[in-house]
Amino acid sequence: MNLHAKLLAREAQGAPLRVALIGAGKFGTMYLAQAPRTPGVHLAGIADLSRANAVANLERVGWPPERYGAASLDEALRERRTHLGEDWRALVAHPAVDIVVEATGNPIAAVEHALEAFRHGKHVVMVTVEADAVCGPALARRAHEAGVIYSLAYGDQPALICELVDWARAAGFPVVAAGRGHKWLPHFAQSTPDTVWGYYGLSPEQARIGGLNPKMFNSFLDGSKPAIESTAVANATGLTPAPWGLAFPPAGTDDLPFVMRPREEGGQLHHKGQVEVVSSLERDGRAVPYDIRFGVWVVFEGETEYIRRCFAEYGVRTDPGGRYASLYKRWHLIGLEAGISVAAVGLRGEPTGCATGFHADAVATAKRDLRAGEVLDGEGGYTVYGRLMPAADSLAHGALPLGLAHDVELLHPVPAGQVLRWSDVQADGALAAVRLRREMEQAVAPARRAVA
Repeated sequence: MNLHAKLLAREAQGAPLRVALIGAGKFGTMYLAQAPRTPGVHLAGIADLSRANAVANLERVGWPPERYGAASLDEALRERRTHLGEDWRALVAHPAVDIVVEATGNPIAAVEHALEAFRHGKHVVMVTVEADAVCGPALARRAHEAGVIYSLAYGDQPALICELVDWARAAGFPVVAAGRGHKWLPHFAQSTPDTVWGYYGLSPEQARIGGLNPKMFNSFLDGSKPAIESTAVANATGLTPAPWGLAFPPAGTDDLPFVMRPREEGGQLHHKGQVEVVSSLERDGRAVPYDIRFGVWVVFEGETEYIRRCFAEYGVRTDPGGRYASLYKRWHLIGLEAGISVAAVGLRGEPTGCATGFHADAVATAKRDLRAGEVLDGEGGYTVYGRLMPAADSLAHGALPLGLAHDVELLHPVPAGQVLRWSDVQADGALAAVRLRREMEQAVAPARRAVA
């Protein structure tokens, strides 16, 4: 409740939080739009592989050239300007940088960036949630060992869901379910970049003029992004998926307490304490009234008659029995809100969501019959989509994480709808993300066998 006051104090002291941004794409650009308007923060440097694209995005959000014209990071620090370059290693190694915001969207690169930042004693705000879905628990452990903080990025839905879950638990309410909204019909899982715009109601020409990335948008539509983000939420909160993964039941804001309660009580949940995604479409394609497509929600339980009476007295929307209630945000502002993570990490020493265990996994699933020798193209592409699985099931199956199902060759044919295994591909063991994920699996597996 006092982050702004703390930021003002740092500004007055002339001791701003010094931030490095890796990746000036959509999310990074949204953060750039707000950073100059935030007291107590100095965006010291930006690293991006395409200087031209980064400059175009800086101009788009109103940065004058002199603001990012510093010739070096040292000059930027002296003059409180921003250095723009391609050398991310120099950026994360600089002793004056406090926090690294990783916003490349590339999970393999993001893991390497985070590990290097930890080695140099930097906190990391991980915007690339795909990296967290691959090995968030291991990244959290490495950060703890380095004495720094690893955090999900506020503004993205996983961190906002974590906030709602924490609110409910801190107030004493058991969390029955939590998650996000999504536009979903079952056949969307087979969508490709060639079909995505029809589902969004856009023509290819409209998408081209708008500069929209079909693969990125398709990763949302085909269910990959919801699986990835639900994995991050589960691993941060301890909520768990149903055995079959996400069901995407249709629900608007008023429906949440009805739908997100156990099946034996008339709802759609497999169990209490579940992570789930609700759809903004009925199964016949009709729009759900008061949908929460762009928002987040939590359903919690009033355990006593007195608490349930309080729900009624204050007009809380509940299920017919008055036991289950919900709180939600209908929208999220993505990178425009990322400064909350920067402030929470830098001033309070707290993450806005961080993996605490390996509870769920987003695994690669064949969109169609795949042939041996094909090269997988990752989330949102033509070959695979993401499916949410309980972590124990993923380990038992030897499932291939979705975030590592890119630019790897299939060794065996895989039929449509089947989860891919590590043994189906030739993974590059030289990649830090592959090594860290395999280490995480090996560390978790003995403990699970002992429990079994």
